[in-house]
Amino acid sequence: MGTVLDAANKEAKGTDKKFTVVFVLGGPGSGKGTQCTNIVQNFGYTHLSAGDLLRAEIKSGSENGTMIQNMIKEGKIVPSEVTIKLLQRAMQESGNDKFLIDGFPRNEENRAAFESVTGILPEFVLFFDCSEEEMERRLLSRNQGREDDNIETIRKRFKVFMESSLPVIEYYNSKGKVRKIDAGKPIEEVFEAVKAVFTSSNDKVPA
Repeated sequence: MGTVLDAANKEAKGTDKKFTVVFVLGGPGSGKGTQCTNIVQNFGYTHLSAGDLLRAEIKSGSENGTMIQNMIKEGKIVPSEVTIKLLQRAMQESGNDKFLIDGFPRNEENRAAFESVTGILPEFVLFFDCSEEEMERRLLSRNQGREDDNIETIRKRFKVFMESSLPVIEYYNSKGKVRKIDAGKPIEEVFEAVKAVFTSSNDKVPA
């Protein structure tokens, strides 16, 4: 597996393009998916969801996909390198050089692995901060027929998010890279705050 990773790594680092990466983090129901769509439309980023890439790989029936599916079935955590390899491949194939990476890194191990494997440091981390009560209200009212949208599961997902992702947010906060958005407000107001973040980042002269 190392050799494939090394090749992908060399490919990513060997391109003339300098990838701009923004990590997008927020608990279930924080509205980050909606905002990612808005950012793509307004600022020309490519939206990559780690979860979607894993699901697509499973669906493809590839050897890699079968391995991922078996790990998930057995309740194992998919190794960071596997997810990172899928993200790298998607970045290289997209033809773009600006990416929103949604729902990743989920924990400190993901974060450290992404930086060491890709050599890419995020431009900043967009953190959609939303209270547990507001997330619960949204998830229960959206009723998209998802069986994991019941109150117990929602609370569990929120707890997992807080425990695993908060150390990542704290790490990047210490580096001055977190842009915190109050995601409890209506969608339009949230996007105004998001726009301000991206507009000010675009104004910076590259070092």
